[in-house]
Amino acid sequence: MGPLKALADAERKPYWLDRPIAPEPLPRLVGDVTADLAVVGGGFTGLWTALMAKERDPSLDVVLLEGGHTGWAASGRNGGFCAASLTHGLGNGLERWPDEIAALERLGRENLDEIEASLARHGVDCSFERTGELRVATEEWQLAGLDEEAAVAASLGRRLERLDADRVRAELDSPTYLGGLWDREGVAMVDPARLAWGLRDACVRLGVRVAEETPVRSLRDGGRLLELRTPLGSVRARRVALGTGAFPPLLRRLRHFLIPVYDYALMTEPLSAVQLAALGWRNRQGVGDSGNQFHYYRLTDDNRVLWGGYDAVYHNGGLVRPEYDQRDATFEKLARHFFETFPQLHGVRFTHRWGGVIDTCSRFSAFFGTAYGSRLAYAAGYTGLGVGATRFGANVMLDLLDGRPTERTSLRMVRDKPMPFPPEPVRSGVVQFTRWSMVRADAHQGRRNAWLRMLDAMGFGFDS
Repeated sequence: MGPLKALADAERKPYWLDRPIAPEPLPRLVGDVTADLAVVGGGFTGLWTALMAKERDPSLDVVLLEGGHTGWAASGRNGGFCAASLTHGLGNGLERWPDEIAALERLGRENLDEIEASLARHGVDCSFERTGELRVATEEWQLAGLDEEAAVAASLGRRLERLDADRVRAELDSPTYLGGLWDREGVAMVDPARLAWGLRDACVRLGVRVAEETPVRSLRDGGRLLELRTPLGSVRARRVALGTGAFPPLLRRLRHFLIPVYDYALMTEPLSAVQLAALGWRNRQGVGDSGNQFHYYRLTDDNRVLWGGYDAVYHNGGLVRPEYDQRDATFEKLARHFFETFPQLHGVRFTHRWGGVIDTCSRFSAFFGTAYGSRLAYAAGYTGLGVGATRFGANVMLDLLDGRPTERTSLRMVRDKPMPFPPEPVRSGVVQFTRWSMVRADAHQGRRNAWLRMLDAMGFGFDS
């Protein structure tokens, strides 16, 4: 069966959100209310912020406003890789914050442990599996990068297990694999939509007032309180936390630092026992390959394969539109790559194809800040590795709103901002030429051209 036939019956919607278990939306906000804390955004950032605000102070009156349904955007469309890394990988963190990398790695591991404990404490069933992640090399030039990362991790007291071709194919069998690196402890697999829905339910049980289908149209300083206007009402709050991701931010200054990028994924039908045995994959690790344009893939709890990544699409002008969630050229490319990677799965069909927008910044990991005299805090720019890091970001926002120094707020990663992007139309030209250069690097044994080397020197560091 060719890629086009395998895609023929695939639904054009995110698999995670297209299930009977999806909860009904909570009522929209009608009328004017006041609160101690207003949280904008019902993705992982906003949900963790509201939940932990109530855990810190159960008497706090918290309102969470979501423009659509909880988890409908990036939080419910991703691959479900819940990583310990706060810095979009060890290499990115080491390049940007070498003096802090040991602390950042420790805080990331603690954050992942706390996520696991919190899910158990609140009874959130999201198929949390601490399987770890395999990073595989499919080209000779990528092997040196695996060696270097393993050595750096060892210097920080972490063990990443370096696998040769035979050993990595014993874990997951593909003729494309030349070697691998297994992080056994630093990544868990989750069902991202069920994680979002479970966090929503936990928030409600703790007394958070959650309003869905309630977009915030404007934000203004009302003196003692900040005022958020919605279509049918308003919230006036002492403190505000913004977790709106790639969507046009209520705080204008954030537009200089963020761009929306579209990512795409496919989901197969459940594999039979024979098909699964042909792969191996007994340890169920998440997997990512090592190119600049990379695939990520994993098993679901019913043994489907999610296969995503590779194309990261920026639409000139930074446009965000529903029709961009579908891109047939990318789906066909992904399907072709899938069967090249796993020829033993010939005949498998895809049941779902979808895309969605993520927020990225020039340092590929979240940045933070405050406004309105530190009465508003924000976290943004996770670049697709936010399933775990959003909880850390939520803690940072709550620390900033509390106004008390913590280990988190003392980090340069938290205090510094990424390099801003140039204004349009220069921004679109820079992004598109950079994407072309990264494709070219993959085709030339990873060699970065003069443009990419200049961006590296400027601190943009487009390497992922």
